[in-house]
Amino acid sequence: MKNLVLDINADIGEGIGNEHLIMPYISSCNIACGGHAGDEATMKEVVQLAKKHQVKIGAHPSFPDKVNFGRKVMNMPCVTLYASIKTQIKSLLAILNEAHLPLHHVKLHGALYNQAAIDNKTANTVIEVMKSLMLPAKLYVPYNSVIAKLAIEQDIPIMYEAFADRNYNDDLTLVSRNEPNALIEDSDKMFNHVFEMFSTKKVKTVTGNYKTIKAETFCVHGDHPNAPKLIKNLSVRLAEKGIKVR
Repeated sequence: MKNLVLDINADIGEGIGNEHLIMPYISSCNIACGGHAGDEATMKEVVQLAKKHQVKIGAHPSFPDKVNFGRKVMNMPCVTLYASIKTQIKSLLAILNEAHLPLHHVKLHGALYNQAAIDNKTANTVIEVMKSLMLPAKLYVPYNSVIAKLAIEQDIPIMYEAFADRNYNDDLTLVSRNEPNALIEDSDKMFNHVFEMFSTKKVKTVTGNYKTIKAETFCVHGDHPNAPKLIKNLSVRLAEKGIKVR
């Protein structure tokens, strides 16, 4: 494999403080913008780090729930959820405008990401926010999801995303974090997981089946204690295969 590229993204600005260790090995980042984590100070700090390392910047909105880190579904009226998501994205946009930097993408967080993948109302709410912002920003979405299909129908540019550090069910949903096999924490297993998805467009699910999947960007969660080491190893191993992280 030569002259191939892929995007590695990481969720950051979530209060972990490891962004300086992660930035050299990723090509795009998803910055928490006040829903599950993050505030003006953390956004400004991470934006400057991304600028230094020439990493593409994305907004990482979530359900407004810092207590549960955005990992529980909130039953919110669509109009309330719409306002929350838009406010979060605009808070990061204001900082990017000051820094004269573009918003490259939007990537939902946690329970909001998972809900938009399967629920029409949630997905439509996100799509309406994207339309209202009138920006060329892409939406990072899982392959064959509800939100991916709606985005394509509404001419919202997308990038298919898969997870480097998460296992999959047969329906391409992520294994629940309540299950012991939800996370991939071994660097060799993570590399094999990503390389197989990238090179064969198939993912081995937890039942041992192979399912079709498409991905242009792969996420490693920045809140994992070993995230910097795992991301560095993944980037180096991909380079050895002639795949540039870009």
